[in-house]
Amino acid sequence: MCQPGNVTTPIEDYALLADQHSAALVSRDGSVDWLCLPRFDAPAVFAALLGEPDHGRWRIAVEDAEVVSRAYDDGTFILRTRWRSATGEAETIDFMPSADARADVVREVRCLSGRVVVESDLRLRPGYGAAAPWVRRRGDRLTAIAGPDRYDLVGPELTADGRRHVGRHELTAGESVAWDLSRTPSHLEAPEPLDVRVALDDTRRVWDEWNAEITADGPWGRYVHRSLLVLRALTDADTGGIVAAPTTSLPEDPGGVRNWDYRFCWLRDSALTLEAFLFHGRTQTPLRWRQWLLRAVAGDPEDLQIMYGIAGERSLPERTLDHLPGYLDSRPVRVGNGAVTQFQADVVGEVMIALAQLRDAGIAEDDFSWPLQRAMLDYVVDHAARKDQGLWEMRGDPHYFTHSRVMMWAAVDRGVRAVDEYGLAGPRETWARLRDELRDEILTRGVNPETGGFTQTYDTTEVDASLLQIPHTGFVAYDDPRMVATVAQIERDLMQDGLLLRYRTVGADGLPGDEHPFLVCSFWLVEQYAHSGRRDEAVELMEHLTGLANDVGLLAEEYDTHARRQMGNFPQAFSHLGLVRAADALRSVREGTPQG
Repeated sequence: MCQPGNVTTPIEDYALLADQHSAALVSRDGSVDWLCLPRFDAPAVFAALLGEPDHGRWRIAVEDAEVVSRAYDDGTFILRTRWRSATGEAETIDFMPSADARADVVREVRCLSGRVVVESDLRLRPGYGAAAPWVRRRGDRLTAIAGPDRYDLVGPELTADGRRHVGRHELTAGESVAWDLSRTPSHLEAPEPLDVRVALDDTRRVWDEWNAEITADGPWGRYVHRSLLVLRALTDADTGGIVAAPTTSLPEDPGGVRNWDYRFCWLRDSALTLEAFLFHGRTQTPLRWRQWLLRAVAGDPEDLQIMYGIAGERSLPERTLDHLPGYLDSRPVRVGNGAVTQFQADVVGEVMIALAQLRDAGIAEDDFSWPLQRAMLDYVVDHAARKDQGLWEMRGDPHYFTHSRVMMWAAVDRGVRAVDEYGLAGPRETWARLRDELRDEILTRGVNPETGGFTQTYDTTEVDASLLQIPHTGFVAYDDPRMVATVAQIERDLMQDGLLLRYRTVGADGLPGDEHPFLVCSFWLVEQYAHSGRRDEAVELMEHLTGLANDVGLLAEEYDTHARRQMGNFPQAFSHLGLVRAADALRSVREGTPQG
């Protein structure tokens, strides 16, 4: 029978399954240790990722076999895993069907040669592993109900063994077994069984249709393509909301408290995703995100938040799940995110930059989109003198973060350009005056007089990696002497084993403990190198970074250079965004074309 799962499975051993509504993580040895249905932010029914097997998992493996390879079908999240034992070979096919009205995970095992025994271990635990459901069997259907959730497993029979259901099924060459696990509200009738072959073909077709418009070539084309697919997978097909990651509480500092829920829609991350899609041939996805933004932000601009729920929900209260021991004993395990109440002055700038690029791509403003932007610019004007928590969501005291002030400059700059270049109505002179005041302020208070480089905040000589984003706004050029000096200090203070930390923690973020290099920061350094005449160094760093992706092309938030493992929530949109931007920078430098 299946042995207890390794609850400290390395993060990079997981692959993502996705249906553009939710996601699952399946380990290399065949255990689905994380699954939230029907939405990314729903309570997990498999939460072994943050605890023990009895907190919920679904393992399907070949008895006494080793995994010899695994890969996605090109351009999809259909995962194929090849197993080899002394008696035969088999292939597991795992996927989440792309069906609007359903929430399913399908797992099929095909015997390719000889004879194999398929082992199954199912432990359904709704409510993040806190609930043991009531289970019954009728024919080939196993039904589990707990509170609002109903789960139906259709497929070869599994038998009860305590609070789990297990099975052994012998296959010979050409034979297969398949299971479909579906979730519906518990007050509804069971869904009709899926035709697995039809569902597989339909799922491949949906991904193929999306891929048809993607442009991703060059030396890192396959990494860019997979990163764009990750970003699409993290975009809700119904609402257009883009989550930062499909997981919660995978730690930045193993054993520490830096454990956050990323299953929500940050305006910043979403805006940067919009830019990436636009540059690679997709316009419909960014347009749908603009519609999501209009719905989420609608109302008094004073109520603007840095993040929202997948459908635009405003209330994302943070609480802890004390029954879960956490990944690598990292507590607390959190759901919800308290940073929702923070003031982060950079957010409107990122949104305005992205929406300006949407205009430049020929997407006209509608009756609501430009009034929304005007309201957001009013918010910037009204809060121009306010300190903030910065890009990294510091939980210490607010400061004047230089990156945030530059992003405020970028926001009003795009407002001025919208009036000048597109004839849109707005208080141009007010925006232009604030733009000029912010520029003078930043160059006076945000530059270290001794080094000539930008500083993290106005009241320190420290740097942080967010400063690498300044040239992207157009505030200064990549090779501006102030950026050259900034990069020199970043390399000196933040480089750890060839990768960049976000900043030196030294208690400045209001949290105990430390963290590992943040992958997006190193991708930003690739971009900076490429545009400032250091192309060879950019290529070398890019090769190193892409080599850190796991075998199916996925990246977490951070990388532990000492233990040589990925850390943080996974897969992380920010990391994949950074990869796309870095590759685009290298391509534009190579081809002598401007970057989008």
